[in-house]
Amino acid sequence: MKFSLSFALVLSLAAAGSLSAQKLVIKGSDTLGAKLVPTLAEDYKVRNPGVSFEIAAEGSTTGITAIIQGTAQIGMSSREVKPTEISAGQAKGVALKATIVAYDGMAVIVNAKNPIDKLTKRQVEQIFTGDVADWSGVGGTVGAFSIYTRNTASGTYSDWKDLAMRKRDYAKSSQKMAGNEQIASEVAKNPNGIGYVGLAYIHAEGIKVVSIDGHIPGQAEIRAGTYPYARPTFYYTDGEPTGEAAKFIAFTLSADGQKIAEKVGFVPVR
Repeated sequence: MKFSLSFALVLSLAAAGSLSAQKLVIKGSDTLGAKLVPTLAEDYKVRNPGVSFEIAAEGSTTGITAIIQGTAQIGMSSREVKPTEISAGQAKGVALKATIVAYDGMAVIVNAKNPIDKLTKRQVEQIFTGDVADWSGVGGTVGAFSIYTRNTASGTYSDWKDLAMRKRDYAKSSQKMAGNEQIASEVAKNPNGIGYVGLAYIHAEGIKVVSIDGHIPGQAEIRAGTYPYARPTFYYTDGEPTGEAAKFIAFTLSADGQKIAEKVGFVPVR
């Protein structure tokens, strides 16, 4: 009898522990997942001590795929879902729902020692597509461009093609990086480097932001719609979020959550 009572007590305690320990799995965009979401998660855990997080920032495509495959409760994305992804979700009974969590601007960055501090949209397109191969072709000193881009799993990679390159292919010489921090790091080390990063990464040491047709990425210009490379960022869920995912999304969109977004470098939805 003692054995039975003890065993029942163990089961009871295990069940209680499983109810109190909530794990939220969030996968996807590096733009959101490298800084913003981990910062939100740390604040959320202080308010909700029984919650833990697994955050994997490997690109928007991986986040959307994770929702379709059921391996995450929230998918982070810096781009809108594609028709093929909607179809893939429907085939599995998944209805991809987007929630805009903040706005971002993709800044063109160059090495801090580069004399160039302004470009036109046309010049940006020429550089990243390979139409122009040397800095002297856009008013700089002689030297071949070292172009740094995100990898193909990144929503930023796709958005940049749409917004800056008129959907054209990247220059064959371009080098694909895993995240914003890597692009900023490479540009900082290379006098001929050029790349693009989200607003949360524009203050990295050794780089500077280039104006585009006289416009600099910032909250005022993004809200006004005058900066050409601005875009919303998203959480994706399978239909209406529930449970801890719903609570975390609500926190992200709350006044406190949006203050964190602004502090990290994003433009709040509110």
